[in-house]
Amino acid sequence: MEFGVVLQTTPPSRRVVDLAKRAEAYGFDYVWTFDSHILWQEPYVIYSQILAETRNVIVGPMVTNPATRDWTVTASLYATLNEMFGNRTVCGIGRGDSAVRVTNGAPTTLATLRDSIHVIREMANGRSVEYKGSELRLPWAGKSRLEMWVAAYGPKALALTGEVGDGFILQLADLSIAEWTIAAVRQAAAAAGRDPDGITICVAAPAYVTDGTEAGLAYGREQVRWFGGMVGNHVADIVPRYGDDAPVPKALTDYIKNRQGYDYNEHGQSGNSHTTFVPDEIVDRFCIVGPVETHIQRMQDLKDLGVDQFAVYLQHDDKDHTLQAYGEKVMPAVADHVRAKN
Repeated sequence: MEFGVVLQTTPPSRRVVDLAKRAEAYGFDYVWTFDSHILWQEPYVIYSQILAETRNVIVGPMVTNPATRDWTVTASLYATLNEMFGNRTVCGIGRGDSAVRVTNGAPTTLATLRDSIHVIREMANGRSVEYKGSELRLPWAGKSRLEMWVAAYGPKALALTGEVGDGFILQLADLSIAEWTIAAVRQAAAAAGRDPDGITICVAAPAYVTDGTEAGLAYGREQVRWFGGMVGNHVADIVPRYGDDAPVPKALTDYIKNRQGYDYNEHGQSGNSHTTFVPDEIVDRFCIVGPVETHIQRMQDLKDLGVDQFAVYLQHDDKDHTLQAYGEKVMPAVADHVRAKN
Protein backbone atom coordinates (compact mmCIF):
# COMPACT_ATOMS: atom_id res chain seq x y z
CA MET A 1 0.00 0.00 0.00
CA GLU A 2 1.29 3.44 -0.96
CA PHE A 3 0.71 6.69 0.89
CA GLY A 4 0.19 10.26 -0.19
CA VAL A 5 -0.33 13.62 1.46
CA VAL A 6 -2.77 16.31 0.29
CA LEU A 7 -1.70 19.92 0.84
CA GLN A 8 -3.23 23.29 0.16
CA THR A 9 -1.02 25.73 -1.72
CA THR A 10 -1.55 28.37 0.96
CA PRO A 11 1.16 31.02 1.35
CA PRO A 12 3.91 30.90 2.23
CA SER A 13 4.71 28.52 -0.60
CA ARG A 14 7.99 27.66 1.15
CA ARG A 15 5.97 25.93 3.88
CA VAL A 16 4.18 23.83 1.25
CA VAL A 17 7.51 22.76 -0.23
CA ASP A 18 8.89 22.00 3.22
CA LEU A 19 5.88 19.83 4.07
CA ALA A 20 6.37 17.95 0.81
CA LYS A 21 10.03 17.35 1.69
CA ARG A 22 9.07 16.15 5.17
CA ALA A 23 6.49 13.81 3.65
CA GLU A 24 9.12 12.25 1.40
CA ALA A 25 11.52 11.94 4.34
CA TYR A 26 8.88 9.96 6.23
CA GLY A 27 8.31 7.63 3.29
CA PHE A 28 5.25 9.08 1.57
CA ASP A 29 5.05 8.25 -2.13
CA TYR A 30 2.78 11.03 -3.44
CA VAL A 31 2.31 14.74 -2.78
CA TRP A 32 -1.07 16.04 -3.89
CA THR A 33 -2.48 19.56 -3.68
CA PHE A 34 -5.79 21.31 -4.12
CA ASP A 35 -6.13 23.12 -7.47
CA SER A 36 -8.17 26.29 -7.00
CA HIS A 37 -6.29 29.27 -8.40
CA ILE A 38 -8.34 32.03 -6.73
CA LEU A 39 -8.46 30.54 -3.24
CA TRP A 40 -4.81 29.45 -3.17
CA GLN A 41 -1.59 29.75 -5.12
CA GLU A 42 -1.02 28.20 -8.55
CA PRO A 43 -0.06 24.56 -7.87
CA TYR A 44 1.96 23.81 -11.00
CA VAL A 45 4.50 26.49 -10.14
CA ILE A 46 4.88 24.95 -6.69
CA TYR A 47 5.13 21.43 -8.16
CA SER A 48 8.25 22.53 -9.99
CA GLN A 49 9.89 23.54 -6.73
CA ILE A 50 8.73 20.41 -4.89
CA LEU A 51 10.13 18.21 -7.64
CA ALA A 52 13.41 20.14 -7.64
CA GLU A 53 13.87 19.61 -3.91
CA THR A 54 12.78 15.95 -3.66
CA ARG A 55 13.97 12.75 -5.27
CA ASN A 56 11.12 10.29 -5.51
CA VAL A 57 7.66 11.64 -4.71
CA ILE A 58 5.08 11.90 -7.46
CA VAL A 59 3.10 15.15 -7.55
CA GLY A 60 -0.30 16.13 -8.87
CA PRO A 61 -3.62 17.85 -8.15
CA MET A 62 -6.44 16.43 -6.07
CA VAL A 63 -8.11 17.45 -8.23
CA THR A 64 -7.99 19.60 -11.34
CA ASN A 65 -10.85 20.01 -13.82
CA PRO A 66 -11.46 20.49 -17.56
CA ALA A 67 -12.62 24.13 -17.26
CA THR A 68 -9.83 26.11 -15.56
CA ARG A 69 -7.16 25.67 -18.25
CA ASP A 70 -7.18 24.79 -21.90
CA TRP A 71 -6.60 21.04 -22.13
CA THR A 72 -3.50 21.50 -24.30
CA VAL A 73 -2.03 23.83 -21.66
CA THR A 74 -2.63 21.22 -18.97
CA ALA A 75 -1.00 18.53 -21.08
CA SER A 76 1.99 20.80 -21.78
CA LEU A 77 2.40 21.57 -18.07
CA TYR A 78 2.70 17.88 -17.24
CA ALA A 79 4.95 17.08 -20.16
CA THR A 80 7.25 19.95 -19.21
CA LEU A 81 7.49 18.82 -15.58
CA ASN A 82 8.11 15.27 -16.76
CA GLU A 83 10.94 16.36 -19.04
CA MET A 84 12.49 18.39 -16.24
CA PHE A 85 12.13 15.86 -13.43
CA GLY A 86 11.70 12.42 -14.96
CA ASN A 87 8.02 11.45 -15.15
CA ARG A 88 7.07 12.14 -11.54
CA THR A 89 3.57 13.51 -12.11
CA VAL A 90 -0.01 12.25 -11.99
CA CYS A 91 -3.21 14.05 -12.97
CA GLY A 92 -6.15 13.78 -10.61
CA ILE A 93 -9.22 15.19 -12.34
CA GLY A 94 -12.94 15.68 -11.76
CA ARG A 95 -15.81 17.82 -13.03
CA GLY A 96 -14.74 20.86 -11.01
CA ASP A 97 -15.81 22.42 -7.73
CA SER A 98 -14.23 25.44 -6.03
CA ALA A 99 -12.04 26.45 -8.98
CA VAL A 100 -15.08 26.89 -11.21
CA ARG A 101 -17.74 27.89 -8.69
CA VAL A 102 -15.69 30.76 -7.22
CA THR A 103 -15.59 32.31 -10.70
CA ASN A 104 -19.37 31.80 -11.02
CA GLY A 105 -18.99 28.80 -13.27
CA ALA A 106 -20.35 25.29 -12.88
CA PRO A 107 -18.92 21.78 -12.94
CA THR A 108 -18.48 20.42 -16.44
CA THR A 109 -20.55 17.62 -17.88
CA LEU A 110 -19.29 14.07 -17.72
CA ALA A 111 -19.00 14.11 -21.51
CA THR A 112 -16.62 17.07 -21.29
CA LEU A 113 -14.68 15.34 -18.52
CA ARG A 114 -14.34 12.22 -20.67
CA ASP A 115 -13.09 14.20 -23.66
CA SER A 116 -10.61 16.18 -21.56
CA ILE A 117 -9.14 13.01 -20.08
CA HIS A 118 -8.51 11.67 -23.57
CA VAL A 119 -6.90 14.84 -24.90
CA ILE A 120 -4.71 15.51 -21.86
CA ARG A 121 -3.56 11.89 -21.59
CA GLU A 122 -2.72 11.51 -25.28
CA MET A 123 -0.79 14.76 -25.52
CA ALA A 124 1.01 14.38 -22.18
CA ASN A 125 2.14 10.92 -23.28
CA GLY A 126 3.62 12.29 -26.50
CA ARG A 127 0.86 11.04 -28.77
CA SER A 128 -1.21 12.92 -31.34
CA VAL A 129 -4.88 13.68 -30.75
CA GLU A 130 -7.70 15.48 -32.50
CA TYR A 131 -8.58 18.75 -30.77
CA LYS A 132 -10.93 21.44 -32.09
CA GLY A 133 -10.69 20.14 -35.63
CA SER A 134 -6.92 19.74 -35.78
CA GLU A 135 -4.52 16.88 -35.18
CA LEU A 136 -2.17 18.10 -32.45
CA ARG A 137 0.93 16.74 -30.75
CA LEU A 138 3.63 17.97 -28.41
CA PRO A 139 6.61 17.18 -30.65
CA TRP A 140 9.09 17.43 -27.78
CA ALA A 141 7.20 15.15 -25.34
CA GLY A 142 7.98 11.70 -26.69
CA LYS A 143 9.34 10.43 -23.36
CA SER A 144 6.63 11.96 -21.15
CA ARG A 145 4.30 9.60 -19.28
CA LEU A 146 1.14 10.59 -17.41
CA GLU A 147 -1.74 8.71 -15.78
CA MET A 148 -5.23 10.17 -15.34
CA TRP A 149 -6.92 9.39 -12.02
CA VAL A 150 -10.60 10.32 -11.83
CA ALA A 151 -12.42 11.57 -8.73
CA ALA A 152 -16.02 10.35 -8.56
CA TYR A 153 -18.99 9.64 -6.28
CA GLY A 154 -22.14 9.13 -8.37
CA PRO A 155 -23.03 6.10 -10.52
CA LYS A 156 -22.38 7.73 -13.90
CA ALA A 157 -19.07 9.26 -12.81
CA LEU A 158 -17.98 5.93 -11.35
CA ALA A 159 -18.85 4.21 -14.63
CA LEU A 160 -16.80 6.77 -16.56
CA THR A 161 -13.88 6.17 -14.21
CA GLY A 162 -13.98 2.45 -14.88
CA GLU A 163 -14.22 3.02 -18.62
CA VAL A 164 -11.37 5.53 -19.09
CA GLY A 165 -9.48 6.19 -15.83
CA ASP A 166 -6.02 4.93 -14.99
CA GLY A 167 -6.90 5.46 -11.34
CA PHE A 168 -9.91 6.16 -9.13
CA ILE A 169 -9.92 8.76 -6.35
CA LEU A 170 -12.48 8.45 -3.57
CA GLN A 171 -12.42 11.47 -1.28
CA LEU A 172 -13.57 9.86 1.96
CA ALA A 173 -12.53 6.83 4.04
CA ASP A 174 -15.89 5.22 4.81
CA LEU A 175 -15.49 1.47 4.36
CA SER A 176 -18.98 0.69 3.06
CA ILE A 177 -18.90 3.54 0.54
CA ALA A 178 -15.39 2.54 -0.51
CA GLU A 179 -16.51 -1.04 -1.10
CA TRP A 180 -19.51 0.12 -3.18
CA THR A 181 -17.59 2.63 -5.31
CA ILE A 182 -14.64 0.31 -5.95
CA ALA A 183 -17.03 -2.42 -7.08
CA ALA A 184 -18.83 0.02 -9.39
CA VAL A 185 -15.57 1.17 -10.98
CA ARG A 186 -14.32 -2.37 -11.49
CA GLN A 187 -17.63 -3.54 -12.94
CA ALA A 188 -17.58 -0.68 -15.44
CA ALA A 189 -13.99 -1.50 -16.36
CA ALA A 190 -14.84 -5.14 -16.98
CA ALA A 191 -17.88 -4.17 -19.08
CA ALA A 192 -15.61 -1.94 -21.18
CA GLY A 193 -13.20 -4.80 -21.78
CA ARG A 194 -10.54 -3.42 -19.46
CA ASP A 195 -8.67 -5.15 -16.64
CA PRO A 196 -10.51 -4.13 -13.44
CA ASP A 197 -7.40 -4.72 -11.36
CA GLY A 198 -5.41 -2.41 -13.61
CA ILE A 199 -7.10 0.68 -12.16
CA THR A 200 -5.25 2.17 -9.19
CA ILE A 201 -7.56 2.79 -6.22
CA CYS A 202 -6.81 5.86 -4.08
CA VAL A 203 -8.76 6.80 -0.96
CA ALA A 204 -8.15 10.30 0.40
CA ALA A 205 -9.36 11.70 3.72
CA PRO A 206 -8.20 13.77 6.70
CA ALA A 207 -6.31 11.91 9.40
CA TYR A 208 -5.85 13.28 12.91
CA VAL A 209 -3.84 11.32 15.46
CA THR A 210 -5.05 11.80 19.05
CA ASP A 211 -3.82 10.76 22.49
CA GLY A 212 -6.67 8.26 22.98
CA THR A 213 -8.69 10.42 25.38
CA GLU A 214 -12.30 11.54 24.86
CA ALA A 215 -11.14 15.15 24.99
CA GLY A 216 -8.57 14.44 22.29
CA LEU A 217 -11.17 12.73 20.13
CA ALA A 218 -13.58 15.66 20.46
CA TYR A 219 -10.85 18.13 19.54
CA GLY A 220 -9.70 16.06 16.58
CA ARG A 221 -13.24 15.81 15.22
CA GLU A 222 -13.56 19.59 15.19
CA GLN A 223 -10.28 19.89 13.31
CA VAL A 224 -11.56 17.74 10.43
CA ARG A 225 -15.33 18.38 10.46
CA TRP A 226 -14.79 20.68 7.46
CA PHE A 227 -14.28 17.59 5.31
CA GLY A 228 -17.87 16.43 5.71
CA GLY A 229 -18.94 19.84 4.46
CA MET A 230 -16.67 19.62 1.43
CA VAL A 231 -17.87 16.11 0.55
CA GLY A 232 -21.44 17.27 1.04
CA ASN A 233 -20.80 20.05 -1.44
CA HIS A 234 -19.45 17.54 -3.94
CA VAL A 235 -22.45 15.21 -3.67
CA ALA A 236 -25.17 17.84 -3.26
CA ASP A 237 -26.32 17.39 -6.85
CA ILE A 238 -26.57 13.59 -6.67
CA VAL A 239 -29.94 13.55 -4.87
CA PRO A 240 -31.77 15.89 -7.27
CA ARG A 241 -30.19 14.15 -10.22
CA TYR A 242 -31.04 10.60 -9.17
CA GLY A 243 -33.84 11.11 -6.63
CA ASP A 244 -34.32 9.56 -3.21
CA ASP A 245 -34.21 6.08 -4.71
CA ALA A 246 -30.78 6.61 -6.23
CA PRO A 247 -28.46 3.58 -6.25
CA VAL A 248 -26.14 5.41 -3.89
CA PRO A 249 -25.33 4.52 -0.27
CA LYS A 250 -27.52 6.58 2.07
CA ALA A 251 -24.45 7.38 4.18
CA LEU A 252 -23.19 9.46 1.27
CA THR A 253 -26.29 11.62 0.88
CA ASP A 254 -28.65 11.52 3.89
CA TYR A 255 -26.51 13.68 6.17
CA ILE A 256 -26.62 16.71 3.83
CA LYS A 257 -30.39 17.20 4.19
CA ASN A 258 -29.78 19.95 6.76
CA ARG A 259 -27.05 21.60 4.71
CA GLN A 260 -27.56 25.37 4.45
CA GLY A 261 -25.29 26.42 1.60
CA TYR A 262 -21.53 26.67 1.39
CA ASP A 263 -19.03 29.51 1.77
CA TYR A 264 -16.01 29.02 -0.46
CA ASN A 265 -14.07 31.59 1.52
CA GLU A 266 -13.75 28.84 4.15
CA HIS A 267 -13.32 25.94 1.71
CA GLY A 268 -11.11 23.19 3.08
CA GLN A 269 -10.46 24.97 6.38
CA SER A 270 -10.79 23.54 9.87
CA GLY A 271 -13.15 25.41 12.14
CA ASN A 272 -15.25 26.82 9.31
CA SER A 273 -18.73 28.08 10.08
CA HIS A 274 -20.88 26.11 7.64
CA THR A 275 -20.32 22.49 8.69
CA THR A 276 -22.43 22.30 11.85
CA PHE A 277 -24.77 19.96 9.95
CA VAL A 278 -22.03 17.31 9.83
CA PRO A 279 -22.55 14.88 12.75
CA ASP A 280 -19.80 13.10 14.65
CA GLU A 281 -20.82 9.81 13.02
CA ILE A 282 -19.98 11.18 9.57
CA VAL A 283 -16.70 12.65 10.80
CA ASP A 284 -15.71 9.26 12.20
CA ARG A 285 -16.72 7.43 9.01
CA PHE A 286 -15.36 9.83 6.39
CA CYS A 287 -12.19 10.78 8.29
CA ILE A 288 -9.80 8.93 10.58
CA VAL A 289 -9.60 10.40 14.08
CA GLY A 290 -8.15 8.60 17.07
CA PRO A 291 -4.98 7.02 18.43
CA VAL A 292 -2.45 5.36 16.16
CA GLU A 293 -4.18 2.00 16.53
CA THR A 294 -7.36 3.41 14.99
CA HIS A 295 -5.43 4.58 11.94
CA ILE A 296 -3.63 1.28 11.52
CA GLN A 297 -6.89 -0.66 11.66
CA ARG A 298 -8.57 1.58 9.05
CA MET A 299 -5.55 1.26 6.77
CA GLN A 300 -5.70 -2.50 7.03
CA ASP A 301 -9.43 -2.50 6.33
CA LEU A 302 -8.96 -0.29 3.27
CA LYS A 303 -6.09 -2.44 2.08
CA ASP A 304 -8.31 -5.51 2.37
CA LEU A 305 -10.86 -3.77 0.11
CA GLY A 306 -8.22 -3.39 -2.58
CA VAL A 307 -7.15 0.20 -1.92
CA ASP A 308 -3.70 0.86 -3.37
CA GLN A 309 -3.06 4.28 -1.84
CA PHE A 310 -4.27 6.29 1.12
CA ALA A 311 -3.74 10.05 0.83
CA VAL A 312 -3.83 12.09 4.04
CA TYR A 313 -5.52 15.49 3.91
CA LEU A 314 -3.43 17.72 6.18
CA GLN A 315 -5.82 20.65 6.62
CA HIS A 316 -5.65 20.89 10.41
CA ASP A 317 -3.40 22.19 13.18
CA ASP A 318 -1.18 19.12 13.65
CA LYS A 319 0.45 18.59 10.27
CA ASP A 320 3.95 17.74 11.41
CA HIS A 321 2.86 15.28 14.09
CA THR A 322 0.54 13.54 11.61
CA LEU A 323 3.36 13.08 9.11
CA GLN A 324 5.60 11.71 11.85
CA ALA A 325 2.96 9.34 13.26
CA TYR A 326 2.19 7.93 9.83
CA GLY A 327 5.80 7.67 8.77
CA GLU A 328 7.06 6.05 11.97
CA LYS A 329 4.06 3.98 13.10
CA VAL A 330 1.10 3.66 10.73
CA MET A 331 2.86 3.03 7.43
CA PRO A 332 5.32 0.44 8.80
CA ALA A 333 2.45 -1.42 10.49
CA VAL A 334 0.59 -2.02 7.22
CA ALA A 335 3.63 -2.54 5.00
CA ASP A 336 4.29 -5.91 3.41
CA HIS A 337 7.13 -7.33 5.47
CA VAL A 338 10.01 -8.96 3.63
CA ARG A 339 12.31 -11.26 5.60
CA ALA A 340 16.05 -10.92 5.09
CA LYS A 341 16.55 -14.58 5.93
CA ASN A 342 14.23 -17.53 6.35
